[in-house]
Amino acid sequence: MVPYRGRLALRIARLAVSVLCSGWFLLAGGTVPVLAGVILGAHLIYAIFAVIEMGYETPGRAAISAIVDTAFFCVWTWVAPEGFQAVFAAAYLLVYTALLRDLKQLAITAGVVTLLALFLSPAGPGSLAWTVVALAGVAVGMTVYKSYIDQRHSTTLRHNVIIRSQAQSAREAERQRIAADFHDGPLQNFIAFQMRLELIRRMLERNYESGVEELRNLQELCKTQVADLRSFVRSMRPPDEGMSLAASLVRMAESLQKDTGINTTFAGEELHDPPEVEVSLEVLQIVREAFHNIQKHSGATQVGLSAYRRGRNVEITVEDNGAGFPFAGAFTLEELDATRLGPISIKRRVKMLNGDLSLESRPGEGAKLTFRVPF
Repeated sequence: MVPYRGRLALRIARLAVSVLCSGWFLLAGGTVPVLAGVILGAHLIYAIFAVIEMGYETPGRAAISAIVDTAFFCVWTWVAPEGFQAVFAAAYLLVYTALLRDLKQLAITAGVVTLLALFLSPAGPGSLAWTVVALAGVAVGMTVYKSYIDQRHSTTLRHNVIIRSQAQSAREAERQRIAADFHDGPLQNFIAFQMRLELIRRMLERNYESGVEELRNLQELCKTQVADLRSFVRSMRPPDEGMSLAASLVRMAESLQKDTGINTTFAGEELHDPPEVEVSLEVLQIVREAFHNIQKHSGATQVGLSAYRRGRNVEITVEDNGAGFPFAGAFTLEELDATRLGPISIKRRVKMLNGDLSLESRPGEGAKLTFRVPF
């Protein structure tokens, strides 16, 4: 699609060709037949009007433009077949059609111009017809290249629409996950805090010592809530800029131990970060969610995190000695989907990365989550 300025430049070029050719012929003192003079004058008026009135070009206007420019070429081929005027008129007509029309319309225009040149100009090796054929070849090349660019542009636009749609879906899923985590985590703790405050108020009215003891218990609950909130806020933060994936995993293990008191260890090797930063972010988010689930549900006292390279994949394992899941056994990602077991968000993220996942649950003894992601 030629932009507004490009179309304006083409119309100014038409006016320049019309003024140059008509002015040159009049200054040369040539005699112009009445019909030819009328057509030249009409073309000049049309060129001026087309520059002044730059409205939307409808199919009707496009047809009028083609007829007027073809008539202009026809006149110069008839009046001055060996001059530069016919060449200028043909060049402009073919370039204009190549830029603003499709290949079919260009082929029709080139055929008409070539036939006019053959019938109205003298034959010979350097005749106007051969020049028109050469110009038509250049115009066809321009049209083919323009079609290629338009196709690439259309494909890019479609890809952008798909990417925006996927990004919107990902943002919506992330908002739902955050809302669910907040509802099941910090919000429930605050509700329990409120209920305990009401209970303390009643106990203080009946038994002061029991109320004080309950107040101490509430202080411990506040410490737990602070740790939960810190973990929740930390899960929302992006990884530190400039840190490798392995360093970010080590930092996450240290933060879990510092915030919760759970003994957390890391074992692994320096990993080559993937070219796409989004892959590292998703891997870190999977580990964050696994840590959050351990802190929230498992009651574990020890957590082990490991990361190793396995061929073209990176294998990351999170293992704890907590309560485990309500089910027992080892399951693959397909089996977890079929039985609707396991953490939904983690399964979804692993699928987005074209990875694989296995989950081993030992109720009362702990759980082991392993996922592999291609880098």
